[in-house]
Amino acid sequence: MDLRKHLFDDVLAWWLTRGPDDQYGGVFTCWDNHGSRLLSTDKYTWSQGRWVWLLAATADAMRREPAPDGSAVTVERCLTEARSTARLLRAGAVQPDHSTVYVTDRTGAAFEPSPGSGLSTSVFADCFVALGFARLAQVDRDEELGALAELILLSAAGRIDDGTARTDPYPVHPAFASFALPMIQLGTATEVYQATGSDASAQMTADAVRTLVGRFRNADDRADLCEQPPRQDGFADTLLARHRAPGHALECLWFLVHAINAVPAAAQALTDAELGPEWICESARRSLALGWDDEHGGLLRYADADGGPPRGRLLDDPYERLVTETWDTKLWWPHAEALYTTALLSTTYGDADLSRWHERLARYTFSVFPAGPGQEWIQIRDRAGAPLDRTVALPVKDPFHIARALLLLIDLESPHRRPAA
Repeated sequence: MDLRKHLFDDVLAWWLTRGPDDQYGGVFTCWDNHGSRLLSTDKYTWSQGRWVWLLAATADAMRREPAPDGSAVTVERCLTEARSTARLLRAGAVQPDHSTVYVTDRTGAAFEPSPGSGLSTSVFADCFVALGFARLAQVDRDEELGALAELILLSAAGRIDDGTARTDPYPVHPAFASFALPMIQLGTATEVYQATGSDASAQMTADAVRTLVGRFRNADDRADLCEQPPRQDGFADTLLARHRAPGHALECLWFLVHAINAVPAAAQALTDAELGPEWICESARRSLALGWDDEHGGLLRYADADGGPPRGRLLDDPYERLVTETWDTKLWWPHAEALYTTALLSTTYGDADLSRWHERLARYTFSVFPAGPGQEWIQIRDRAGAPLDRTVALPVKDPFHIARALLLLIDLESPHRRPAA
C-alpha cells in the first residue's frame, strides 16, 4: 500500500469533496457506513474539533513535504477549512466556563442531545476541541487560540479531577474508573504543551502519565492495562472490570511515547514509576495478543482479560451492553491506531516482534477496510470483515483516526519528520 497516495488521493480527497459545509463552516460527518448518504447535518463538536486537528496537521505536513503530484489537497485548502471550522466552534460551541456543547445544528446553534440533558455532556468533546485548536494554533502561530485551547483543557481536567466530568453517550458506572479519561487528558495536554509550552499543560501531561501507570495497570500483570478498574471492593468479578479494549490500550501507548518525547515532565513521571521502553513494548504485545482474532484475523473491539469474549457479572449498565453487543466487531479505529503504534514502537525501540505485528496488521487492514480508489474506508465491519450498518458510538463517519494514522505513519518514514516539541 502506497500510504501517501492512499491518504491524499483516497481518504483526504473523499473528505474534502464531501465533508466541508461551505455555507456555515465545519464538516458534515453524519454519513452512512458506505459514505453514500448524508443522514443528518447536525455537527458533533467531538468530530468538528478532530477535523480542525486533522486539517491543521495535514497542512503542517505538506509544508515539510508536498503532497503527491496531481493531488487536489493543498495547504491553503486545508487551512481555510480548519479556520472556518474553528470559527464555527468558537462562535457556537465554547461555553463561558470553557466547556463545550455536545452538538449543534448545521448553523452552529447548540441544542440538547436529549431533553433535559444540558448542552455540555461530554468531556471528550471538550478535549477534541482543545486538541484541534492547539494544533491550528501551532500551525498559524496563534497565541490567542493556543491560550483558548489551554483554558478548555483546564476546564476539562478540573472536572475529571473532581469526578464531575460527563462522558456521554456512555456514562461511566460510579463504581469504576475510566481509562479513557487520563488517556484523553494525556493526548490533549501533550498537544497543548506543543502549542503553548506552558507549565500548566506540562503538569497535566505528567499527571496523566502518573494516573495511567499508577491506577490502570493490573497489579497482577504489569503489562495489562485495565479499561475500567473498580474503585471499590466487590466488583472484580464483573464484566466491566474484566473487559479490555485492546485498540484503546494501543492508542494510548503511542500517546505516551509522544508525551515523553515532547514533555520533559512526562518523561520524568514514567521514570519515577520505574517504567520505560521495555514496559511500553511489553504492554503493546499483550494487547495485540489479547485482541487478535485467530479465526478471522483483525482486532476485536473488546476482549476478556484472559482472552475470548468479555464475561463476568452484569450490572445492567448501558456501556456494558455496548461491550456485549459489539465486542466482536472489526472497527476502523483500533486497526488504524494499532498500525501506527506497532510501527512507532518497532522503529523507535527496535522491537522485532512488534515489526512482525505491524506487517500482520497491515495485511489485514488494507485488504479489508479501504472502500476503493477515491474512497475512504468502510469503517464498521462484522467479525468476518463484512460491512455492518450499525452505530457503534456517535452516529457519524469519523474523519480522524484513519487520516491521522496515515499522516503519522508517513511522518515516521519521512526525512522531514515533525520535531517532537
